[in-house]
Amino acid sequence: MSYNEKRVSRWYFGGLASTLGTIVTHPLDVVKVQMQTQKRIRKQKLSTVGFMHILVKQHGIYSLFKGISASLMRQYTYTMARFGIYAAGTSVVDTHSMTSKVLLSAFSGGAGGLIGAPADLLNVRLQNDVKLPLENRRNYRNVFDGLVRVCQEEGCFSLFNGASFAALRGAFMTVGQIAFYEQTKDILLSAGFPERADTYVFSSIVSAIAATLLTQPIDVAKTRSMNAAPGVYRNLTDVFYKTALEGPMAFYKGSIPALLRLVPHTVLLFVSLEFLRSYFGYLPKEKSA
Repeated sequence: MSYNEKRVSRWYFGGLASTLGTIVTHPLDVVKVQMQTQKRIRKQKLSTVGFMHILVKQHGIYSLFKGISASLMRQYTYTMARFGIYAAGTSVVDTHSMTSKVLLSAFSGGAGGLIGAPADLLNVRLQNDVKLPLENRRNYRNVFDGLVRVCQEEGCFSLFNGASFAALRGAFMTVGQIAFYEQTKDILLSAGFPERADTYVFSSIVSAIAATLLTQPIDVAKTRSMNAAPGVYRNLTDVFYKTALEGPMAFYKGSIPALLRLVPHTVLLFVSLEFLRSYFGYLPKEKSA
């Protein structure tokens, strides 16, 4: 495609495209969060399927969709913001090089992480609530009930508890997803591969693997920070320090469900995004000579 023929993604397409992936992969996200918030790695490790089986057996099938309202809200804040900022940035930044892709996606992801921090916090709490003792459960009915109660019980500023992690993770996640996806797709297209679904799928898988490797240690620390009671951790460094005391593998708790979740989610996200771009995107104005 030439420049004038190629449609450009609209700023809100990222949030729309991520919805399908979120609904399909949410159960794996629930399992990942619960594995990450274990205090110690068990001597007899449970597989992802085994962990999921226990959840369903003890708490019912609904437990796998706990926090889905917060997860969807997160897509319409965090994901929509980072993809929207990146899409807007491509009109002023030349993103032909990998370096420019990385810098723009890191900025977009960091900003998106801050914007989506409240939904991210509620997402973690809703998913982890089912495994807490009855007397310690928060019992938020949904994301909106959670927003109101956090403001009433802890102060609205508490909605941004762990926002530094959300921004840091958002930056690394967006580098892994957008920068690696765009770079892989550019390489394939330059090598003569057609611009079609299988090219998008392969590029998505590469980006999902890169994103998982980049974000897993941050994701574990972020999840623990957001789920912790006030005063447990002093700052970002303290979270990493206390997690490291459990051994290096503590940073990779939930890595398998994270990858199993992120690969299909990323594939669905980018294939949906390319569909929206191709059929509902806009044609950029011709550049003057």
